[in-house]
Amino acid sequence: MAITTGPGAKARVAVYPGTFDPITHGHTDLVARAATLFDRVVVAVAESPVKQPGFSLDDRIALARLALADVANVEVRGFSSLLAHFVQEIGAGVIVRGLRAVSDFEYEFQLASMNRHLIPEAETLFLTPAEQYSFISSSLVREIARLGGDVSSFVHPAVQQALRQRWRNSNNNP
Repeated sequence: MAITTGPGAKARVAVYPGTFDPITHGHTDLVARAATLFDRVVVAVAESPVKQPGFSLDDRIALARLALADVANVEVRGFSSLLAHFVQEIGAGVIVRGLRAVSDFEYEFQLASMNRHLIPEAETLFLTPAEQYSFISSSLVREIARLGGDVSSFVHPAVQQALRQRWRNSNNNP
């Protein structure tokens, strides 16, 4: 059940940032979990040119929108600014981050501490995915797809098709 606010109360907005290259069932599971806790969840797709994503920002936004179309209180937006600025711009009070394994914790703890310094008015909330998604990462999905493997149990059908097309084009144009 979603947390609701009374008349005149500020909506509870959470941001779930990431590169989403591509968005996986692990991501969508976390978004669905967060959507039950907040009035609105903004999936913030980072431009992240340093990471050299396989899909353009516009493609990652479009794929995230398709994968999350059934979650009513979710909005997908791209951003290229500092996350702290984006969080302030949309008036969010919570940053949602996913933890798949203990190995994720040190990096995520460091990010949460930096974000607390930059935007003390926002809290970081760590969520874990359902067990069947805990091993899925975008980089593993990309590698499996690149090598011609079946990623249908890890991603939305539209994402699977986009990956297939992406690697078909890459393999034909060395």
